[in-house]
Amino acid sequence: MGHEMFTGTGFLWMLLIGVILVAPTWRLCQRIGYPGPLGLLILVPFANIGLLYFIAFAPWKTKSKSSGT
Repeated sequence: MGHEMFTGTGFLWMLLIGVILVAPTWRLCQRIGYPGPLGLLILVPFANIGLLYFIAFAPWKTKSKSSGT
């Protein structure tokens, strides 16, 4: 039995995993005040670990809401 039927699915799996990883990281970078494309680093080996440390320990540039009182 040949596996010709499954030859194109490797690309689809990589695309799916990429979307699953990049979309939340992109949004997280935007919410903490950094550019969204910084989230693409999650796809680069070893840079993804650096990105997680950067997000964890860098000062977040979020806007503080004033209470008005």
